[in-house]
Amino acid sequence: MLLIFISWFYIFITSINLGFCTNKIVGIKNQNFVITSFLGILSTTLFASIWAIFGRINIEFHSVLLILNLIIFFKFRSEIKLIYNSFYQEFKNLNATLKFFIAAITTLIIAQCSSIPYVIDNESYYIQTIKWLNEYGFVKGLGNLHIFYAQTSGWHIAQSAFNFSFLYKNFNDLSGFCLLLGNIFAIFKLNEYFSTTNKNYLIIGLLPLANVFFFQFISAPSPDIPIYILTFIIFFYFIENFKNTTIENFNLITLLVLFALFIKVTSVALLILPIILLITNFKLFAPKLLPISIFGLLFLSLFIIKNSLLTGYPLFPFTRLELDSNHLIPRNVISFFFSEQMRYNYFISESDLNQLSFSQIAIKWLLSSKINAIFNALTILIIAISPFFVSKYFNKKSVWIIYFVVIFQLLILLFTSPQYRFFIHLTLFFSFFIFACWFANKKLIFASYYLSIGLIAVVLFFPVSYKSLTQNKLIGKNSRFSATNILYPHSNSKWKTAFESVQKGNLKFNSPTNNYFFWGSGNGNLPSVNKVQIEYFENYYQVLPQQTTTDLKDGFYAKKLSSNE
Repeated sequence: MLLIFISWFYIFITSINLGFCTNKIVGIKNQNFVITSFLGILSTTLFASIWAIFGRINIEFHSVLLILNLIIFFKFRSEIKLIYNSFYQEFKNLNATLKFFIAAITTLIIAQCSSIPYVIDNESYYIQTIKWLNEYGFVKGLGNLHIFYAQTSGWHIAQSAFNFSFLYKNFNDLSGFCLLLGNIFAIFKLNEYFSTTNKNYLIIGLLPLANVFFFQFISAPSPDIPIYILTFIIFFYFIENFKNTTIENFNLITLLVLFALFIKVTSVALLILPIILLITNFKLFAPKLLPISIFGLLFLSLFIIKNSLLTGYPLFPFTRLELDSNHLIPRNVISFFFSEQMRYNYFISESDLNQLSFSQIAIKWLLSSKINAIFNALTILIIAISPFFVSKYFNKKSVWIIYFVVIFQLLILLFTSPQYRFFIHLTLFFSFFIFACWFANKKLIFASYYLSIGLIAVVLFFPVSYKSLTQNKLIGKNSRFSATNILYPHSNSKWKTAFESVQKGNLKFNSPTNNYFFWGSGNGNLPSVNKVQIEYFENYYQVLPQQTTTDLKDGFYAKKLSSNE
C-alpha cells in the first residue's frame, strides 16, 4: 500500500503539471484538479505513444518526463498552485461525513490495488503488452506472436509510462488511481448538489455506489475503469453545458471523448456528443478549432501508426484496409480470433456459431445463465423504463441525446462484443438517474454510501465465492487483501507460474508450464506465450510466428508452413 501511495503521489504531480499545459494549449480555463489530472494522463499517453514508435518506455523516457515536470512547474508554479489550492478549498468545504468517505474510499482503493490481480485478461495480455512497451516500445508484427498483443490499448501505454519498471516490478495500478479521481470528482459534485439541488450533480455524485462492482477491476490495468469514469464525466459536462456551450467546454468534452476512443475503440458512440455540439455551434466555434483539431489529428495518427506496426492493419480491429507488409497478421488467424471472441462474448458453442442465425444467437445471449443473465435483464429493464423518468423528472434535450447515444452504443456492442463489463457503466448511469429522480434524501444517500463501503470491505478482506455467478473457474474467487500487502503490493500476476523455454524455428519463447488456459501468457520474460497456442495455429492453420531478425525489437512475422513441414 505504502509503495503504491508514493507512486501515485508522483503520478498526481506529473498529471497536474502536464494537464495544466494541456489546458493552456487548448485554451481551457480549468482549475478542477481531477479534470486537470485526467488531461495530464492523456498528455502523458500521447507523449509515451510517440516515444514508443522509436524506442522503449523506460528510464530514458522517465528522465525526459521528470525534466519536463520540473520545467513546467518552475515556469508556471503560481498558476499550478491555484489548482492545488482549489482542491484544498473544495475539500475544506466538505462536511465531516464526506471527508470520511474520501478517506475511507482512498484507503480501500489502495488496499485493493495492492492485492492479487483479479481480471483474467491481465494474465492473457495486459502484463505482456506493458512489458513489451517498457522494453521495446511498439514492435512490428507483435500480434503474430499473440493476437491479443495486437489490442494494445491507450490505457496500457499510459500504464507503461507510470509503472516505473526500472525501479520496481509490481506497480500496475493506474486503474485504481483513475477510480480514485472519479470518486473524488463525484463526492465534490455531491457536496455541490446539497447546496444547489441540481439533479445532474446528484447523478454523478452517486458514482461511488458502483465501487462494489468496479473494485475487482483495479488491481490490474483494465481499460474498462477509465471508460467507466470518463463516460460519467463526459455525460455530466454534456448535460451541464448543452444549452450554453462554450468553446472551452466543447474542447474539454472532445478531449475526453478522444481519450476514451484511444483507450477503447468500442466507445465510438461517445463521438456523437462533440459532433452534435460542433454542428449546433459551428459558426461560433469555427475560428477557434485549430488546437482541438491538432489533438484530434494526433490521436488518429497515433492510432493508425500503432495498429500498422503491431498488426499491419491501420484501423485494427477493422481489417478491410491492410498494408503490404511482411508483418501482416494472416487473415485466417484474424478470423479465428474474431470467431473465438464471438463465441466467448455470446456464450455459445462452435456448432451454434456456425448454425444459428444472428437473431437466434442474440436471444441465446439474452437468456444466458448466472451473472450475465442478471446484467442483461437489468440493462433491458433500465433502458426500457428510463424514458418515463426522463420525460417526467428531467425532460431536457441533452438527457434525451445521451439516452439515444446509449442505445446506439448498446447496439454496437450487441453486434460486436456484448459482455456486460462493456456496457454496465451505461446501465449504472441511468440507474443512478432513476435513483436521483426518486430518492434525493441526504440521509438515504449517506446510508447508501456507508452500505457501499461496507460491502467493499467484506469483498476486500474476506473470502467470497463467485461460483454461483460465473462458470469461469479462473475468476471464481475474489481478490483479497493480505497483511503483507501493507508495504509491498502483490506481484502483477495472480499465479506463481513456472516457465519453460521452447524453440520453434528461429523463435525461442517462454511458455507457462501450467497450462491454465489457452491464451494465458502470464508474467514470463519476453517473449512469453503459451506453447499450446503456438502449436494450435501451427497444426490447424499452418502458420508459425518467427522473429524477423535475432533482435526482438525487429519484430515477428507469420511464416506459412507447407503441408510437409
